[in-house]
Amino acid sequence: MSQAVVHDNIVYLSGQVDGTAPDLEGQMKNVLTKIDGLLAEAGTDKSRLLTSSVWLKDIGRDFGAMNEIWNGWIDPENKPVRATVESNLAMPNLLVEVQVTAAKK
Repeated sequence: MSQAVVHDNIVYLSGQVDGTAPDLEGQMKNVLTKIDGLLAEAGTDKSRLLTSSVWLKDIGRDFGAMNEIWNGWIDPENKPVRATVESNLAMPNLLVEVQVTAAKK
């Protein structure tokens, strides 16, 4: 599976997860760091985000913390649209998955 695909100057990232941190805060920060790196490799950055999807294992418990970290990470002048839902994830230790699309610079 590709981590990133570029088509017609749009960068599509696959869902990013982190299984190393034991809590939502650590996983979310690590996922966003991965996204920053993948966007940079593709020639863009978070200021060019168009869409995002967030899957949380427990939305009732983790939405507030996820949203705080998300709001601190995104470019406040260029907020993408976002959908956030609760979902069982691929492995039991995963608490969050994030997928984004961005325009190339």
